Amino acid sequence: MKLVFLDAKSIGEDIDLSGFDRFGEVVKYGFSAPDEVGKRVEDADVIILNKVPINRETIGTAKKVRLVCVTATGTDNLDKEYLKERGIAWRNVAGYSTETVAQHTFALLFYLAEKLRYYDDYVKSERYVSDVLFTHFENVFHDINGKTWGIIGMGAIGQRVAELARLFGCRVIYYSTSGKNNQEGYERVDFDALLAQSDIVSVHAPLNENTRGLMDKAAFARMKPEAIFLNLGRGPIVVEADLADALENGVIAGAGLDVLSKEPMSADNPLKRIKDSNKLIITPHIGWASKEARVRLMKIIEGQVEEFVAENK
Repeated sequence: MKLVFLDAKSIGEDIDLSGFDRFGEVVKYGFSAPDEVGKRVEDADVIILNKVPINRETIGTAKKVRLVCVTATGTDNLDKEYLKERGIAWRNVAGYSTETVAQHTFALLFYLAEKLRYYDDYVKSERYVSDVLFTHFENVFHDINGKTWGIIGMGAIGQRVAELARLFGCRVIYYSTSGKNNQEGYERVDFDALLAQSDIVSVHAPLNENTRGLMDKAAFARMKPEAIFLNLGRGPIVVEADLADALENGVIAGAGLDVLSKEPMSADNPLKRIKDSNKLIITPHIGWASKEARVRLMKIIEGQVEEFVAENK
C-alpha cells in the first residue's frame, strides 16, 4: 500500500510520522499545489492532507486511491459528491485541539484585556528604570470576573471556553448558529442579545451558510464600545473591512484573531492597516497547533488508516 502526504509541513517537521511506515510505502511532500496533486497521487492508495483541494481535477487520474484523510476538522476542501461517486472513503479529525484552542482563546484575551503590549513596551523602553513609583497603571485594565462572556458556537471548544470563563467568574451566555444547540447549564440567547450584553464575544463556530459574514458592520455596532471580540472559528465569519472600521472608530475596544478570510494573510487585507497592538492581535492560525495537539492529531489519523486497512483486507 502507498500513502502520500500532500502537505506534510502543515503538520510540522517536529512530529514523528514513522508509525505510518508499517502500512507500506510512505511519500511525503511538504506542500502541493493543485496542479501537482494528480502526478503525486496517481498510484496512491491513501492520501493524507490538510488544505489541498480534493476533487475531480486534482485526483481524477488517481485510480487506486481508496481513502482520503484530512488532518483537520474542516472538510470544505473535499468534493464529497465526487468521492462518493468514486467510492473513496474520507475521514477527518475532531476533538484533538479542544484544550489548545481554549488556551489560545484566553491568551488572546489576556493580551488585550490586560494591555500587555503597553506594559511590556513600558518596561523594555526603560521608562520603568528609576521611575518615581513602584507601580504604573496609566493604561487602565479591568477584572474579567463579573463580566459577561458571549460565545458564538457552543460545540466542544465553545463549551470548554465556557467552563474556563466560569472559573474566572464570568457570566456565560451563548448563541446557537444552527438554532438547534441547547447546552444545559448555560443561558441561550438570540444574536442581538448576545452582542448587546457581552463584554467579551468569542467565536468558535464552523463556517457555513449561517455564519458566513455573521460579524459585519451591523453586528459590531450592536456591541459595547468596551467589548473585546475574539475569532477562533473561521476567517470568513468576519467581514474584515467592517472589523477594521470598528477598531479604528472605537466601536469596540479590541479584537484577537487566529483566523483570517484568506490564509496566509492577503496583501490587501484591510486589517493590515491596524498597527496598534493594544487594539488588535492576529496570530497565524496557531490556536490548534500545540505540540501535544499535533501529536494527538496524527495518532488519530494513524488509527483511522489502521482501521480502514483492517476493514478492507
